[in-house]
Amino acid sequence: MTTTLHKGRLFWLGVLALFTAAASLAIRGAIASGLKAEWIDPIAPLQAGELIAAALGAAFLSFAITLFVASALLDQIGMKRCLAGAGLCFILGPLMIVTAGHVATGMTVYWLVWAGMLLSGIGWGLTEAAINPLTAQLYPEDTTHRLNVLHAWFPGGIIVGGLAGFFLSVALPWQGIMALVMIPAVATVIIAATTTFPPPLREQSGVSFGEMMSEVFRRPSFFIWFGAMFLTAASELAPGQWIDVALSNRVGMRGILLLVYVNALMFVFRHFAGRLANKISNPGLLWVSSLLAAIGLFMLSQAQSPAAAILASTVWGLGVCVMWPTMLASVAERYPRGGSWAMGLVGSAGALASFFVLPQLGAMFDRAKIEFAGGPEAFARLTGAAKLAVEDAAASLSFQRLAILPVVLLAVFGFIWLRERGKSRAALAGEAA
Repeated sequence: MTTTLHKGRLFWLGVLALFTAAASLAIRGAIASGLKAEWIDPIAPLQAGELIAAALGAAFLSFAITLFVASALLDQIGMKRCLAGAGLCFILGPLMIVTAGHVATGMTVYWLVWAGMLLSGIGWGLTEAAINPLTAQLYPEDTTHRLNVLHAWFPGGIIVGGLAGFFLSVALPWQGIMALVMIPAVATVIIAATTTFPPPLREQSGVSFGEMMSEVFRRPSFFIWFGAMFLTAASELAPGQWIDVALSNRVGMRGILLLVYVNALMFVFRHFAGRLANKISNPGLLWVSSLLAAIGLFMLSQAQSPAAAILASTVWGLGVCVMWPTMLASVAERYPRGGSWAMGLVGSAGALASFFVLPQLGAMFDRAKIEFAGGPEAFARLTGAAKLAVEDAAASLSFQRLAILPVVLLAVFGFIWLRERGKSRAALAGEAA
């Protein structure tokens, strides 16, 4: 483990696994419109938005549960098994999704799609359960920077998956695009199976299983970070999954291209976030991020042209780009005895946010479109431009309400930032005395 070669191999295996999870996420978002039109609209036209959002959210539910369990039992399961198992899930989940319509009919098709999304989320949870504590273990003196570099490849996967979903839609059906996830998944399984991993983290640190589990309860301030992670993830991941469905018609360009653009910003800026955090602190960086995220989401709710959408996406993307890895690094640095369990808990909070928020976004969209149309019967009669206008107004409302979440975070991170700055000044004054 101590050689540069082993560190590099382990780190890049984590990159590959996270890239696969992200590409799967982006492709699911990119094919959502096609899946909805082909399989969901004919089954339940009035509830189609809520159903497709719930299916997309299923991956976040299984991500949360898997991350919660696997993080607690990581030393027993082993990082090798986690990552190999993640690769297998990224093979089997997409396989279920692309074959659902060929092996079933009616609502059974939907539930097979839902189950495939669920299995993909398990792979994502196994990935995060392993790679975050692995990176913290490999680079204990540079955790914030390394986690941000590692998680730069999450937007990297989003970019590749999103562009594949956009450009290949001309040549491939959505089922063929979804199946592309299996390629890096196979590579993840092979490399994980042939790589030597470091000994369990608790074995090195000397922290017992009971001490690790009790750390988060012994220090209740942890649950402030847990709640904050719920809101940061809802500000980042939920809009990312919803953007193609909700904004494509409104702004005159495919929403998936906006998602690709935002993740290109993330890919670049996550390489510098660790250095920036060293200057203004993690809470300070997160406060600035929340401010930009709130402004960006409100701007997205008002955008009605490609130029306005790109500007809004720039502000939102700069806001959310460092939230997830900086949150993980903050917990790793403040609660080191919590180990993989503490990091897994906050990751689970992030995943649960998307699971709960996405269906609410879909339901909010459905309620608004029916209300703007004048009732279910009136909406059913709408066609063409009239129907698009109603759905555009509903999309605007859903993003406007979502902007409230990062506003709450301004108060949370502002409090933490001021409190920690006060402690630092007091410590410096004490040393000077």
